[in-house]
Amino acid sequence: MIRRIATLSLAGLVAASTASAIRAQSSASTASAVARKNASQTAHKATIVLVHGAFTDGTGWHKVIALLQRDGYEVIAVQNPLTSFSNDIETTRRVIDGRQTPVVLVGHSYGGAVITEAAASRPNVKALVYIAAFAPDANEPIGAFLEKYPNTLGPALKPDAAGFLYVDAARFRDVFASDLSAVEVNVAAAAQKPIIGTVFGASPTQASWKTVPSFYLVTQRDRALNPELQRFYAKRIGATTVESDASHAVFLSRPGVVAKLIEQAAEATAK
Repeated sequence: MIRRIATLSLAGLVAASTASAIRAQSSASTASAVARKNASQTAHKATIVLVHGAFTDGTGWHKVIALLQRDGYEVIAVQNPLTSFSNDIETTRRVIDGRQTPVVLVGHSYGGAVITEAAASRPNVKALVYIAAFAPDANEPIGAFLEKYPNTLGPALKPDAAGFLYVDAARFRDVFASDLSAVEVNVAAAAQKPIIGTVFGASPTQASWKTVPSFYLVTQRDRALNPELQRFYAKRIGATTVESDASHAVFLSRPGVVAKLIEQAAEATAK
């Protein structure tokens, strides 16, 4: 009797171990399949290239970057020198040319002028996303419409001895980031990256929005780039357009809105 119980117990242990091994193998296979699927999906997703504007740098996109990476996108934030329009185009093109994947090119403010030229003759750029941005035509100065569509940024600019422009820190919140906390405003004002003042007289030689699908985010509370000028640009370039009740610093105050439009562009142009 004891021998029979021992035999049955041993058989039960063997059966249980076998079942456990089968379950583990099945789980491993499922996990492996999911990993392969995720890797495949990531490989086919566009790379998001973010181009900052004046008075900030690539780190200003940090909230947007986190959201895009969470959703499986590879993201690169260009660090433009803001020393000339041509230098910024060259820097942005180096990033584009280094990608083997489709690219969604995103520009904020002055960065919109940069992507307008930088995407020209780059077939891997599948979409342009303008975030409260300039969208000039070929041979049209970047600042061509600033008098027609005035803003409060101009009087707040302070040049240094070399001709680079800063925003007066005391006016930074009012003209650039009215919907950020005092702490965020103070940090952004202290860390702002100046831009050479002559850049707004520069013009792109090509306007890539004429051939590349475009998307535009209008910021309704913007005091640095008149919302009516933004709407003019969006209509002229035939962009898919959304609006947000945000300041010029929408990439910090409404990162979810920005990321959503970028992903919409990526998905629309992947079809």
